Parts: sequence; C-alpha cells; structure tokens
Amino acid sequence: MLDIRIPVGVMFGVMGALLTGYGLLGDRSIYGRSLGININLVWGCVLIAFAACLLILSARARARGGTER
Repeated sequence: MLDIRIPVGVMFGVMGALLTGYGLLGDRSIYGRSLGININLVWGCVLIAFAACLLILSARARARGGTER
C-alpha cells in the first residue's frame, strides 16, 4: 500500500530545493522589504526539513511492517 507521506515528502523536498536554490542564487536586492532576511532560503530549508521528517516517518512505518495512524 502506498503511504501518502512518500509523494508528499518528495513534493515538499523538490519545492524546498527549488526555493533554496533561488534563495542562494537569486538577486539579493529583492530582500529589502523583508529587512534583508533571505526569506526564500529560510523557507526552502524549512520545506526540506519537513520533507525529511515525512520521509523518515514513512521509512520507520515501512520498517515496522505497518502504517501508523
């Protein structure tokens, strides 16, 4: 049975990677409105961490042989 955490985790991981890449490689002048905080980089890292949590939970459930509720 397909665990919904796998495709959702992959989706958030890809979106996080794109956002992080844009935050690292994008124009720094657009962050003037956010007090110089690189919002794209911060939220990209948050999305990657969330995706990692989902994928870890899915792997743990698969290793135990069942699904968690």
